[in-house]
Amino acid sequence: MSDALALTWRQYRLERRMFWRNPSAAFFNFLLPLLFLALFGAIFAGSQADLDVIVPGIAGMSVMSTTFVALAMNVTFLREQGVLKRLRGTPLPSGAYLGALALHAVTNTALQIALVVAAGRLFFGIGWPPLPLELLVFTVAGVVCFAALGVALAHAIPNFDSAPAYVNAIFLPVVVVSGVFYDAESAPAFLADIAQALPLTHLIDGLSAAMVTGAPLGDHLSDLAVIALWAAAGIALAVRGWRWEADRD
Repeated sequence: MSDALALTWRQYRLERRMFWRNPSAAFFNFLLPLLFLALFGAIFAGSQADLDVIVPGIAGMSVMSTTFVALAMNVTFLREQGVLKRLRGTPLPSGAYLGALALHAVTNTALQIALVVAAGRLFFGIGWPPLPLELLVFTVAGVVCFAALGVALAHAIPNFDSAPAYVNAIFLPVVVVSGVFYDAESAPAFLADIAQALPLTHLIDGLSAAMVTGAPLGDHLSDLAVIALWAAAGIALAVRGWRWEADRD
């Protein structure tokens, strides 16, 4: 067990170094959500009610981008380039490698949430989260859910060239419909109904409670339940569809 943990930690450190050596990856994982936050913060600077929606919305989008988007793209790339296939022939245990990838995504999510929380406190009139434990609970739930869904989506992507199209075809509509930039309850009825079926809407509701309104976790158990259902479906699909080699047929 100790050897597996040591190998996981070593691979995790390698993943972190490779990440920071790729400026574009760092930009889309960290700077892009902050640019959205700055843009919409400037637009709604005169309305604290709108800022109270934007900050947790961007936090929810950050969770999805650093897990769902990143893992869908990375797993597809590693599979199509033969990295996963070669991995099976190395002494590095598969669990250690995959655990390092997951821990890498979790680290990016934690850093992104910390940046959004700090920006909300310093620039957008949002206090420090009144319910930090609830913030942790919903962040962890969001990470598990969207990480599983990202890996599951990777199984449906035929090659890496098409990966951005597949990922953005899901990510962008979900972000728009789920109320990242506006209160989803004020949307037309048909969009509100769609939003209620999506996990990002419920993640944002939970983050809003933890970061802004201070509503207790007991008031948002239904949000956790929806996220958990999506997470269970994602895990099942990710495990069932997993393959180490690219499908060349």
